[in-house]
Amino acid sequence: MSLEPAVRTRIDSLLQANRVVLFMKGDPRMPQCGFSAKAAGILNGLGIPYAHVDVLSDPEIREGIKAYGDWPTIPQLYVDGELVGGSDIVVQMANSGELHALLGVEAPDRTPPSIEITPAAAQMLREAIAGAGPGYALQVSVDADHRAQLQLGPVDPNAIATEVDGIRAQFDLESAPRAKGLRIDWVDDERGRGLVVENPNASRVTPIDATEAARRLADGALVLVDVRPVEERTIASVRMPFSVLDGDAAAEVENLPKDTPLAFLCHHGRRSAAAAEHFRRLGFTQIFNVEGGIDAWSQQVDAAVPRY
Repeated sequence: MSLEPAVRTRIDSLLQANRVVLFMKGDPRMPQCGFSAKAAGILNGLGIPYAHVDVLSDPEIREGIKAYGDWPTIPQLYVDGELVGGSDIVVQMANSGELHALLGVEAPDRTPPSIEITPAAAQMLREAIAGAGPGYALQVSVDADHRAQLQLGPVDPNAIATEVDGIRAQFDLESAPRAKGLRIDWVDDERGRGLVVENPNASRVTPIDATEAARRLADGALVLVDVRPVEERTIASVRMPFSVLDGDAAAEVENLPKDTPLAFLCHHGRRSAAAAEHFRRLGFTQIFNVEGGIDAWSQQVDAAVPRY
């Protein structure tokens, strides 16, 4: 595959201007493929600054970056101008600690999570593992939404692992901290028949009405984030301190402590719900969505705020 000189120059400039660059589908707030989401999620978890390029919005770069590094798939991670690899390699390097060393960040915490497996679930799992043959273990994956998936996989001596009642449970680097306190049970009742996983770490976006949001904001117990573009905020904005997600301001919000109470606001509550979900996936634990948005704020809190 040939690479046009103008495209090569564009890519060279990007890599020279940014130490870490992720070429991906979509952007870190809204990835457009699972592999891009995985790579971006790892970089977000490391808390490092990085540039990203949405190849879906730039066909020249989408094809050009494949030729540039002779790598046929997206995403692609570059560090110091050198190709690191795609999603699988990024995951492997993150799990081993190589990525942390490359980026100069603290080595990952490989503390095995403490989990509970009830006697009934343990019996069923032991039978399943025995049926799979020697050399198998329980593989526990927990995604960014704290949804757990159980499957059997080969014993990996390098995996983060916990032994419970004779069962080896293995975790990848991202899943291990999300699995702390996980409870696996076997049920046979109105819910059905099978394994049930309860995760106490799962957070939810909580609806909050405008009146309560205003009260907490006045008490300093809440950070209000208006997700609307500046054009809409010019028409109508709350007359209290608030944050936005424009440009570098988004990073300021994302870098707040993960236990910061955040309430998201838009026109009627739909866009803010999507933003709230994004921040929940980043690991924030106290997330609220203002029901009815700025329109409800005008009706319930401050009539001086214009409706539109």
